[in-house]
Amino acid sequence: MAAADHRVPSIDHLVVMAADLAQGVAWCEATLGVTPGPGGEHPLMGTHNRLLKIATAEHRTAYLEIIAINPIATPSINTGARRWFDMDYPVLRSHVAEHGPQLTHWVAGVPDIGTAVAALASQGLDRGEVVQASRAMPGGMLQWQISVRTDGQRLFDGCLPTLIQWGDTHPTSAMPESGITLHSLHVQHPQAETLASACNTLGLSGLVAPTRGPARLSAHLQTPKGLVEIHTP
Repeated sequence: MAAADHRVPSIDHLVVMAADLAQGVAWCEATLGVTPGPGGEHPLMGTHNRLLKIATAEHRTAYLEIIAINPIATPSINTGARRWFDMDYPVLRSHVAEHGPQLTHWVAGVPDIGTAVAALASQGLDRGEVVQASRAMPGGMLQWQISVRTDGQRLFDGCLPTLIQWGDTHPTSAMPESGITLHSLHVQHPQAETLASACNTLGLSGLVAPTRGPARLSAHLQTPKGLVEIHTP
């Protein structure tokens, strides 16, 4: 596959939340038929992850992130703030603890995150502050800017993407092919028109087309087990 430009609007990654990474790995093996690759730790949030490349010709930098709270880490975010992706939300944490790892959210890559956040704000959508984040990797530090609300909320039941702008290096540049590819991502929500307008503003309208219905984010992945659907609780 040709080198991808991560500085264009894109489906950057899917977020699967697990109670712990061991459960996340077991879920990936049982559900998708492969073992996820290594990830790293996020000192800012006190979380850690495992990663799986799911890129295609249409989604050239897409990957799947299995993320969990690191029980031995102390997040460096401000006192009173919550972790990203609603990971401190008691209802979501309880659901994941009871039912196992779940697709909970998605992240959109944008070329200018400040402009993108401001554009959403002009539509009455508070995607949060832009914060700097990083994690160590074998070749050095991976750095990015990401939109995070102080309350950690995903918004629209996880259907409105968090925004990310990568530095010089995108994580998929070091990931091997996994045998898993993103076939499609579907967004369904009672406020589909609002989400469609947001996606259009972000330059994602050709990649995601929200439809009206009960809140549900679902991804279809081509796997060694065939076409597999994962979806939000």
